[in-house]
Amino acid sequence: MTKEKIRIAVLVGFTLNPGDLDWSPLQALGEVSIYDTTDEASLLHRAKGCRILLVNKVPIFREAMSALPDLACIVVTATGYNNIDVAAAGALGITVCNAVGYSTEAVVQQVFAMLLALTNRVESHHQSVLAGDWSAQAHFCYTLGQIEEIAGKTMGIFGYGSIGKRVGELAQAFGMEVLAYRRHPADDGVRYVSLQELFAESDVVSLHAPLNEASQGIVNLALLRSMKPSAFLINTARGGLIRENDLRLALDSGIIAGAALDVLSIEPPSPNQPLLGARNCLITPHMAWASLQARKRLMAISIRNVAAFLEGTPINRVG
Repeated sequence: MTKEKIRIAVLVGFTLNPGDLDWSPLQALGEVSIYDTTDEASLLHRAKGCRILLVNKVPIFREAMSALPDLACIVVTATGYNNIDVAAAGALGITVCNAVGYSTEAVVQQVFAMLLALTNRVESHHQSVLAGDWSAQAHFCYTLGQIEEIAGKTMGIFGYGSIGKRVGELAQAFGMEVLAYRRHPADDGVRYVSLQELFAESDVVSLHAPLNEASQGIVNLALLRSMKPSAFLINTARGGLIRENDLRLALDSGIIAGAALDVLSIEPPSPNQPLLGARNCLITPHMAWASLQARKRLMAISIRNVAAFLEGTPINRVG
């Protein structure tokens, strides 16, 4: 008599693996169904009978868990898990695991790609050259505006975990001074300051804090008004950290010089998203985490989480 295979569903597979990775190590662990994306209407149908779910942004709260009696483990294919009701999962005996550390280098690379895009405007200059502006010049060179060196500037890091620390290391390599803010400062040689000091003293503020009740909308107009008019804001963490209407006002009125955002409060954004078209605001489609190497690491961690749960020794538990 053959043993019945464990049913596993990947509810959001496309962003992790758009076709360049291999699902077979996961498929070796059970009967696997893979969906590109899953909305609220199809969640219960696709998850029915599954013991393990792999999810990313799909909200799974108590009502859904209660309707899935076979569900024993939720593997979040991301670090953040605010889309999962962890307390309800614990009460119902459902294990929740996440993935930590897979995207550090990719996110840090995006931070500095965005910062250099704001300062050096490589793409804008390239388009200007293609438009014939260089050919029409009387001089051998030109710029579309003043270019500032980041050496000697101050990088303020809000959220000094593994990604924030790595941002700080690279900022120092560029010759920047580093300030940091986190709720529980450590005695590690870093200059920790208050949130107000961080925003007021920094030439660049980079956000790396998790989104929770305390941090929701923490970057508001008052905090933005405390920044230097030459300062930049970079967000590769969570869109909900920023009050977006406030940031739009700060950009359009010149309170700060510019912003670069890889995340928004609602993704994908609606056409009337307040930051679309804001002055000197660069927006990328939540891609900072998505390098090939980072996705390979994420896939490996997620499969290890599944295997460890099936072996009775769950790892990376958050609930």
